[in-house]
Amino acid sequence: MEKPSRKRSRKSKNASDAEPNPNSTTATTTASPDDVVAASITDAAKTDRNRGSKRHRKAGKGKSDEIGVVASPERRASSRHGGGDINGDCDAVSDGAPPRWEAVGKVVPSMDAVVKVFCVHTEPNFSLPWQRKRQYSSSSSGFIIGGRRVLTNAHSVEHHTQVKVKKRGSDTKYLATVLAIGTECDIGWKVAYMLFGPIFSILIVGASSPVKSEMCSRVGDGAMLTVSDDEFWEGVSPLEFGDLPALQDAVTVVGYPIGGDTISVTSGVVSRIEILSYVHGSTELLGLQIDAAINSGNSGGPAFNDKGECVGIAFQSLKHEDAENIGYVIPTPVIMHFIRDYEKNGEYTGFPILGVEWQKMENPDLRMSIGMGNEHKGVRIKRIEPTAPESNVLCPSDVILSFDGVKVANDGTVPFRHGERIGFSYLVSQKYTGDKALVKILRSSKIYEFNIKLATHKRLVPAHIGGKPPSYYIIAGFVFTAVSVPYLRSEYGKDYDFDAPVKLLDKHLHAMAQSVDEQLVVVSQVLVADINIGYEEIVNTQVLAFNNKPVKNLKSLAEMVESCSEEFLKFDLEYEQIVVLRTKTAKDATREILLTHCIPSAMSDDLKS
Repeated sequence: MEKPSRKRSRKSKNASDAEPNPNSTTATTTASPDDVVAASITDAAKTDRNRGSKRHRKAGKGKSDEIGVVASPERRASSRHGGGDINGDCDAVSDGAPPRWEAVGKVVPSMDAVVKVFCVHTEPNFSLPWQRKRQYSSSSSGFIIGGRRVLTNAHSVEHHTQVKVKKRGSDTKYLATVLAIGTECDIGWKVAYMLFGPIFSILIVGASSPVKSEMCSRVGDGAMLTVSDDEFWEGVSPLEFGDLPALQDAVTVVGYPIGGDTISVTSGVVSRIEILSYVHGSTELLGLQIDAAINSGNSGGPAFNDKGECVGIAFQSLKHEDAENIGYVIPTPVIMHFIRDYEKNGEYTGFPILGVEWQKMENPDLRMSIGMGNEHKGVRIKRIEPTAPESNVLCPSDVILSFDGVKVANDGTVPFRHGERIGFSYLVSQKYTGDKALVKILRSSKIYEFNIKLATHKRLVPAHIGGKPPSYYIIAGFVFTAVSVPYLRSEYGKDYDFDAPVKLLDKHLHAMAQSVDEQLVVVSQVLVADINIGYEEIVNTQVLAFNNKPVKNLKSLAEMVESCSEEFLKFDLEYEQIVVLRTKTAKDATREILLTHCIPSAMSDDLKS
């Protein structure tokens, strides 16, 4: 609202400007709460005032300005006709361009479908795997979709002990149960029932799980919920999904970020569409970059287009001293892939991959040396994952020319939309686990085609352990465990990719699992006791062999040690280290060490079966 003029205002020539007109349909117009919200979003009132005449600015103080800030679109139409009725009974005092009410007004009703998600987390302690960390609470956002379900982010409910949801404008929280989590795409499904009420019944809902660097602040993944109480669904309509937006399309992110308890709205435009690194899932999928602020708590909130359709889910943001207001959104193709995957298979099976590492073929001499003519474009296969189905038909130095009939360029991109190209892994991500794809390759100057069955990625160092407790095995104070990204983060913090030992990082970034059950087993720490004198400083060192037998995974190590009848236990470690213990003494000392450290068992439950 503008400041009052110090000069005495001239008396208005129009009586309707000086006092209320009983016949006017707009003089007593009041604003609805949604109008207030929309006005704050668009700042349309400010636009109208700035475009008014100087005389109008002087006379239009007091209540007229206050009403202008919060009035409905009909009131604004009236004010543009001079403050009288819409038919123009009074002289117009402002003929500025129409405000942006039309676009924002379509988003406002959709905000009733946005809910707040409350979660109590109890994370595993990867450094002390026999116990859990202290529980903590978090809040995030979600939204109602078809089928009486609610979608939110996976990391919002990761390691959940209790999940509750609250509808906008309600004082009731409803308990929810998570059915599935998709770690790659950060989306999940849940079940919910009302916290207060005489009847408690559970219905099905859903959830899914999104480069490590300063790049990202983890703020969003997805989960789906449903509530049995019909009252929860009254007055709200499920959101409709829109098409993938174009560059510079307007987007509005709605949710419950930090800084307040009520719903928050930020707006911006789509500034980039490309394959992005999803921090939570340590994977790369299609993503949207927007210039709207996405803060902690926005996770799981919808991103609307100007038609009020959901075009994505807020999930992470760029945190860097040289950048601000850069947010990332999971687009509808990724969301729909998760939903259809769950509905098709009854569980979330994940995004498939083409298990190869490839090299760009932009250098003309490189192309000539490998037998590529001017008519050929593609990428060269460097390595193939031994556990991938394509390892049976593809070979190193094969050149991938096309995927499912779409030609691959020398830089690894494929046509996307008009004037846009995108990494060809986008084509793979559109498939489902178990689907087949036609891959055309060039091998020794000859062209071959293979129908390849696609599968999910088997990582030697997994990004997640599926919500289960971490595995461990203890003998003579030596704590053995399998390395995962959460373990590295627990040991070395968020900058683990700088602070972790080089050997472990090399295995994490470059090593490939030779079998589906292979694990990277390490001595996590040594619980000091008399029997392990001299070994106390061994920390996070890989175990290569036990009694001259290769260690395939943690379970095989535990079985070999437990069944060992030889006089000594010998462990071959990385860096040419060895650990030797007398078998009987080591097993006897283990029981005392467990009692000393209040450890309930020498091995995790999954190793006992």
